[in-house]
Amino acid sequence: MRTSVFLLFVGVLLTSCTQPSAEEKLHTLMQSYHEQTLEMNPISATFQGDTRYNDYLPNYLDDEVIASQKAFYSETLQALHSINTNDLNEQEQLSKKVLRWECETNLMGMEFPTELLPINQMWTLQLTMGQLAAGSSAQPFATVDDYINWLSRVDDYVVWLKSAKARMKEGIMQDVVLPKSLIRKVVPQLQAMTEPDLDKNIFYKPVKNFPEDFTAAQKDSLSAAYADMVTAKIIPAYQDLADFMDGTYLAAGRNSSGFNAYSFGEDYYNYAIRLYTTTDMTADEIHQLGLSEVARLRSEMERVKAQVGFKGDLNAFFEHVRTLPKLMPFDDPQQLIDNFNAIHDKMKAKVDALFELQPKTPFEVRRVEAFREKSAAAHYNPGSLDGTRPGVFYVPIPNVKEYNIFSDEDLFLHEAIPGHHFQISLQQEDASLPDFRKTLWYSAYGEGWALYCESLGTELGLYDDPYQYFGMLSAEMHRAIRLVVDTGIHTKGWTREQAIAYSLANEAEPEYAIISEIERYMANPGQALSYKIGQLKIRALRTLAEQTLGDAFDIRAFHRIVLESGCIPLALLEDKINAWIANTAS
Repeated sequence: MRTSVFLLFVGVLLTSCTQPSAEEKLHTLMQSYHEQTLEMNPISATFQGDTRYNDYLPNYLDDEVIASQKAFYSETLQALHSINTNDLNEQEQLSKKVLRWECETNLMGMEFPTELLPINQMWTLQLTMGQLAAGSSAQPFATVDDYINWLSRVDDYVVWLKSAKARMKEGIMQDVVLPKSLIRKVVPQLQAMTEPDLDKNIFYKPVKNFPEDFTAAQKDSLSAAYADMVTAKIIPAYQDLADFMDGTYLAAGRNSSGFNAYSFGEDYYNYAIRLYTTTDMTADEIHQLGLSEVARLRSEMERVKAQVGFKGDLNAFFEHVRTLPKLMPFDDPQQLIDNFNAIHDKMKAKVDALFELQPKTPFEVRRVEAFREKSAAAHYNPGSLDGTRPGVFYVPIPNVKEYNIFSDEDLFLHEAIPGHHFQISLQQEDASLPDFRKTLWYSAYGEGWALYCESLGTELGLYDDPYQYFGMLSAEMHRAIRLVVDTGIHTKGWTREQAIAYSLANEAEPEYAIISEIERYMANPGQALSYKIGQLKIRALRTLAEQTLGDAFDIRAFHRIVLESGCIPLALLEDKINAWIANTAS
């Protein structure tokens, strides 16, 4: 049973020979918080390279687990309030503010019955577990104990799968169900895991990659155990859930698209705005900002259209870019991976001029696993905290002959270098940060940084091809459109089809990708707002610094100040940049 963080904190106070200082109280509390969040979120620990909980998976859908998490955040917040901020240094004060934000925001989120929506096509546990099962992700398969740990974790996961079905049945009774369009995307993902041929089932894959030092007896024993796990546990659990979602649940699925269909939908969306943008903006403010940004970017796209000599209107140019054969040059997925590596080589010489802080964690480009490729977007998975597992830029290639490269330079800057790989790796490598902050993620900061990095292409020697520059504009337009359609879907009654049509009218992404994106926003309200809100804030802070400091402005120093504290809410980042500007100007 988990020990209360508050009791641990009180225990430190009682056992100290002298009254601990505010600094000691804070450091004790932060470390206790970190250790217990690893135990509460053992898959997160696995991704960080902490192996202590690799055999374990809590049932996050269980009422007792939910109650214990709520108590944990409440107790941490209570302990935090007892620490005198005035007795802390600047870095400690920032950590206290961040920890308070974490606890308050988690508690706010637990007021909503999201456990009734445990599965969607884009974000939820069944996708993470499938990725881990493949044996080439964060879950290690290097020792016999590693293999046994995964068997134990799968036992816990099967319990979660059964609970997911039970929670969705509750959701039907309370009119809290997924849209039918999302349910139809989940069912094939589940069915893919019911493959009876062991050699083709992803949960059996680790058996096909035993380390060379395993004995014949060990291999035989583990092969039998994994065969039993797949046939007696995984396949029945997935088949049962797939049948339920394809039958009873699909019949109950809603035809509406947004969270405003739920009784708690308006309040949840306001919470989602706070969670993902770390601001107090309203949905209407964000919607209007999106419309303004779409108009600005359309104007810049018109300029590129004229530059390449295209004679039709902008929407015809979108179709031209979508279908231009020279922008779909590959017939082998490896060619696409090689192209991203070539982009990296092209920009390497310029990186030092913009960044004095650069990570040590290695980096790779990989293709997304087949089972999730049709629904996945390009994304980055962080390396382990100890640097032994590289950061990975995952690229979905469902049909390489239709893959359009017009935005690949921009995509690399965002997902890889200097976007997510720089920011996340530097945060994880920073020995001065308390442990709990090394893996924190605030989407407005992290995604805002990555989108800001897309604008650095010219400074990094990229975008010399007007189509690649148009790709950057398209990617920024994509994030501006998100402000319009996400708020439209969840607060203004927009349908899935209306949002798809708006996107098709304003960007050059292919229709299949736009459909996947719109369904992504339907599944996770507010997350899509974070990119543009964060980017605009970082860009505004850079402009302020450039205008205030003039010749004294140093881009390397600015990037260092933005990156050196890791992920923090935007208001705290703004305070930090303003203080740096004042100190530099004085």
